[in-house]
Amino acid sequence: MSPAASAGPVPNAVLSYEQAGVRYELIDPLKVAAQRAAAATALHLGAHGLAEVAASRGESAYVVDVGPFHLASIVECLGSKVLVADAMKALTGRSHYAAIAQDTIAMAINDLVTVGATPLVVQAYWAAGGSEWFEDTERARALVDGWKAACDHCQVAWGGGETPALAGIVEPGRIDLAAACTGIVQPKERLSLGERLGPGDAIVLLASSGIHANGLSLARKLAERLPAGYLTEVAPGLGYGEALLAPTLLYSPVTEALWAAGVRVHYAANITGHGWRKLLRHPAALTYRVHTVPPVPPVLQFIAREAGHGVAEAYGTLNMGAGFALFVAAADAARAVEVAQRRGIAAWVAGQVEAGPKRLVVEPLALQFDADALALR
Repeated sequence: MSPAASAGPVPNAVLSYEQAGVRYELIDPLKVAAQRAAAATALHLGAHGLAEVAASRGESAYVVDVGPFHLASIVECLGSKVLVADAMKALTGRSHYAAIAQDTIAMAINDLVTVGATPLVVQAYWAAGGSEWFEDTERARALVDGWKAACDHCQVAWGGGETPALAGIVEPGRIDLAAACTGIVQPKERLSLGERLGPGDAIVLLASSGIHANGLSLARKLAERLPAGYLTEVAPGLGYGEALLAPTLLYSPVTEALWAAGVRVHYAANITGHGWRKLLRHPAALTYRVHTVPPVPPVLQFIAREAGHGVAEAYGTLNMGAGFALFVAAADAARAVEVAQRRGIAAWVAGQVEAGPKRLVVEPLALQFDADALALR
């Protein structure tokens, strides 16, 4: 059992994601309603001789059939991780905006590659609370340099973007960061929307670097009640704020290397909001049985312990050491792990897909999430 799972709740000190201001039961119905309204607009593509790939509705990226290949697209925002970077700058004088830039790009690219796309172009959206945000030239330069470095790492073009000053909408001294990404699925058989997913497939989990960019509302709320706040040690020599700001890993080099190595991905899931419940993303009635749990990064162990989370809350909210899931043929599982490790990302053959009701069973933790634990369509 992982350290986070064995740590018991702190009496009278439980801090849930809902208490931190995030209530998925309120957010998700709007997402579903938006998807249903958006589906009715797909007919407009026909005027251009194009068609949507309907199975991409409800997935992490939207796919359009343009004839000889598919195009995929996604837009994602970073969220509140910038507030941690700003707090740490005030405490230490150090800018973390190069890492924050990588986080923002990762939010889009890691979603895009779940459908089998190769990222082509990233667009930036940097909305500041006022023009004065850009007066801190060190911070602004770090954002630019980090953005370019992440693009280079993923071999994607930075096409441009928008940098509005939105006084009255964004708070003074703050910035809202988002990225849009367009990718190509070529050849078309690279498309991975789960049509090949089935019993007997292996579940391969790729390591996370820490909290990534989801769960920060909870993490920030927790900092408010720590005696030393963001300077609290989560491990020897590692402060809470520094640990939270470890940049999100970029998984597109792994998915590209898998295709080059001849490993076909049957399905993929970016483990972000909703934690390990994201393993239930595909609508098919299948059982996902996990027998190997990756080690939990110290910062996530710390959050689970200090927030008083049991196993279900921790794994249903945070990535707990697994940032991305690949579903591949059992014969390809060991090779997939090898490919990921060659790209510098730890990986594990963590379980298998079985016939049965839609559910996730994590055997080492005696944990089960049923079909109703995730409603994204």
